[in-house]
Amino acid sequence: MGLAIGTVELNSIASGVTAGDAMLKAAKVQLVMAQPVCPGKYVLIVTGDTSSVETAVNAGKKAGREKVVDINLISSIAPEVLPAILRTTSPEQKEAVAVIETFSLASAVLAADYAVKSAAVELIEVRLGRGLGGKSFVIVTGSVSDVETAAETVKRQLVQEGMILNIEVIPSLHKDIYEALL
Repeated sequence: MGLAIGTVELNSIASGVTAGDAMLKAAKVQLVMAQPVCPGKYVLIVTGDTSSVETAVNAGKKAGREKVVDINLISSIAPEVLPAILRTTSPEQKEAVAVIETFSLASAVLAADYAVKSAAVELIEVRLGRGLGGKSFVIVTGSVSDVETAAETVKRQLVQEGMILNIEVIPSLHKDIYEALL
């Protein structure tokens, strides 16, 4: 079993700090991210073993009370997701690119995991709400068919939750636009 990841997204910075404190005190997890994001939201991401991450997420949800916007727990995160969240990736441009736009930060983490587990795509970035009015997006690259498969899988998995804003698959993306994405 791989590394688990948990995300707690709140619509209050003060409650976010409180929830983060509760999460780290409740379980032995590693803090990946704890920061304010637009518009006045706060996101917390932790990793560790599944049981510890579940305990931490539950503690964050309880401490955040009605200020919790979204949460998720992925028991075995694809290894490509964390580097894309931390923006330490820069894959070469492939045949196509997909931009997957979500309404919440937590759903973008899920979208990235679904994408890389469903097709042979590479994550360019998982952008979590900074300067985006609370929205987030995931960018993947690969062959046209793999990018389309990843996009369809994400759409199928997240559409029922109402968290997908838009998905665009762009074959032969202009190299200047690709460079702007990096």
